[in-house]
Amino acid sequence: MDRTIDWLGGAVVLIDQTLLPQREEHLRVTDVPTLVDAIGRLAVRGAPALGVAGAFGVALAAQAHDPVAERAAFRAAVATVRSARPTAVNLARGVDLALAAADDGFDAVLAAACELRDDEIAASWSMGIRGADLVGALTGPAVTAVTAMTICNTGGLACVERGTALAVIQELHERGRLTEALPLETRPLLQGGRLTTWELARMGAPHRLLVDAAAAAVIARGMVDVVLVGADRIARDGATANKIGTFALSLAAAHARVPFLVVAPESTIDPDTATGAEITIEDRAPDEVIRVRDTPIAAPATEALNPAFDVTPPELITAIVTDRRVVRFDRGERLADVEVGERRTAGAPAPRG
Repeated sequence: MDRTIDWLGGAVVLIDQTLLPQREEHLRVTDVPTLVDAIGRLAVRGAPALGVAGAFGVALAAQAHDPVAERAAFRAAVATVRSARPTAVNLARGVDLALAAADDGFDAVLAAACELRDDEIAASWSMGIRGADLVGALTGPAVTAVTAMTICNTGGLACVERGTALAVIQELHERGRLTEALPLETRPLLQGGRLTTWELARMGAPHRLLVDAAAAAVIARGMVDVVLVGADRIARDGATANKIGTFALSLAAAHARVPFLVVAPESTIDPDTATGAEITIEDRAPDEVIRVRDTPIAAPATEALNPAFDVTPPELITAIVTDRRVVRFDRGERLADVEVGERRTAGAPAPRG
């Protein structure tokens, strides 16, 4: 199984990301509470993957409770999936998309969920191509290969296959235009150190890992050509919520005049959220900060503040790349000004495996 999450044999099957990179294990999830637990403890994570998980969660609920004959029980189960994590808009949207088919029964719900899975896979290929093209345009013909910095994990683990920001890095690598990737560790759960390095190694891309605190200095030293990040929610004004530490990267990139690109599917744009100030930021347990995989790293009784995300304002973003368009904030464009086009899949190489 090369996909992060899929529906196989009447169950949701997903890679348990909490065990990587030491162990690659798959969870077979047959009920809603187990899926909600997997979402909450980050066994499955990443905005697009969470959307697919949400849709498959509705399928699990419909499999356990007839959506019409057992409407109350079905709706109650669906509600627990929808509220499992608050910041990523894709989770709620995936639930709502599959839920819209509920009156037609389980088969219709599952078909809607599988269609969303396929759409996310196509979107990842499109974002990789669009993003790599934009990097080439921004760096110019004199730059034959680039060094790209990224934070958290935005590869296939976050998106079923290939990814968002990491899909751009993979596309650059496959074009022979990547000098190296510089993933950040991404404290406190080390998604960059644990997951992104695992994916970069699998694709054979040259990379070196950085601690989060080194990012600004490395950018300021002229060692980075482009910063590529994902997003869990994009507000109508273009502000983006992403893993904590992203805002700091945008400030460093602006200071050094390095392109700062947000790569996320069109489904991550939330027109009902007007500005970044309206985005709900998930605060997670202090234990994630004061421990590393059950090993205490702080004095006993230490408290911790643990916001999982931060918000980057549009004035610090060079461009947003989606599966359907590129919005150049550096040229004064706004999300509302750039028409959403057809998803670009023509000319993309066939997915491997």
